[in-house]
Amino acid sequence: MSAYWGKYAASNPQSKGAHQKHACWKCDELIRTAKFIGTPGKGILAADESTSTIGTRLQSINVENTEANRQALREMLFTAPGIHQFLSGVIMYEETLYQKTLAGKPFVKLLEEMGVMTGIKVDTGVVPLAGTNGETTTQGHDGLGARCKKYYEAGARFAKWRAVLKIGHTEPSELGIQQNAQGLARYAILCQENGLVPIVEPEVLSDGTHDIRKCAEVTERVLAACYKALNDQHVLLEGTLLKPNMVTPGSEAPKVSCDIIAKFTVRALQRTVPPAVPAVMFLSGGQSEEEATVNLNSMNALQTLKPWTLSFSYGRALQSSVLKTWGGEKKNWVAAQRVLYNRAKANSEAVLGKYKGDSGGDSGNLFVKDYKY
Repeated sequence: MSAYWGKYAASNPQSKGAHQKHACWKCDELIRTAKFIGTPGKGILAADESTSTIGTRLQSINVENTEANRQALREMLFTAPGIHQFLSGVIMYEETLYQKTLAGKPFVKLLEEMGVMTGIKVDTGVVPLAGTNGETTTQGHDGLGARCKKYYEAGARFAKWRAVLKIGHTEPSELGIQQNAQGLARYAILCQENGLVPIVEPEVLSDGTHDIRKCAEVTERVLAACYKALNDQHVLLEGTLLKPNMVTPGSEAPKVSCDIIAKFTVRALQRTVPPAVPAVMFLSGGQSEEEATVNLNSMNALQTLKPWTLSFSYGRALQSSVLKTWGGEKKNWVAAQRVLYNRAKANSEAVLGKYKGDSGGDSGNLFVKDYKY
């Protein structure tokens, strides 16, 4: 039992045993934050690319990777008129958390005034998992509690940690699944102890020739292991969010319809994700902008039991066309912001199961093999 949950339990003697994990002085705030982020019709803009990853994005439009250019990109995104209608949160990289607009307003304050919560990426990347065939685990636990405390004081209210698993002939191994599940759970409890809602992100990569049934089987095993670990480490599920992959065929396999993807994905969630979790914020996983929207819409239009909000936490699937339109030129801000508005609006409609496929434009294939950032 962590000291965090114990603080509340000490003054609430009626809380006993396993129920003590739900008794803490910040539980109410964590639950409110998680519910707010999962507001139906809203989602998350993932602007948490590391300095090197954002450099790759900027290079694709012939823009130099400098702090000034990174700040300009993020200011363009965060100040897009009307964008707050469709966003409940923005995930930032540490550099961005402390940046300001050119007029001197902190990004965190800007978003707060718009009714949008600030999140922060807290992992430090993946490293090889010894004893496996190219599998990985995520690092960043050292000093995580102190960093979370610092980020909370800076205005962040939720966090993100990405674990990466691959599908192969023998992968993911049980070792790979368990190491990543335990790492996510340890991150989650450290976040909650310091007031941050943890987004749990176990991404099963789409690389490979496997069919959708294989992806479903692996996704279910991974999610089941994650929720076992989260419970074992006394994580308050009501104060968490899930950011999983959609269940799709491998990148080198024949495609299937959005309706099939919706059925397999929702079924995987039904079998593994407790209804205590308020929202599932899907990653786009290299799908095109339009694919990510259409597949999300199909899930929400599906007539079946869905005790969680099904929403989005997209990076590439919200920003790719925006970057191309911007091109690093201030004169293109209005046009680029309009593209972002349209894409965010489309995904907002998809969360409600009302997207009609009329957002206009699409960046095309966004798949990157063995994607790291």
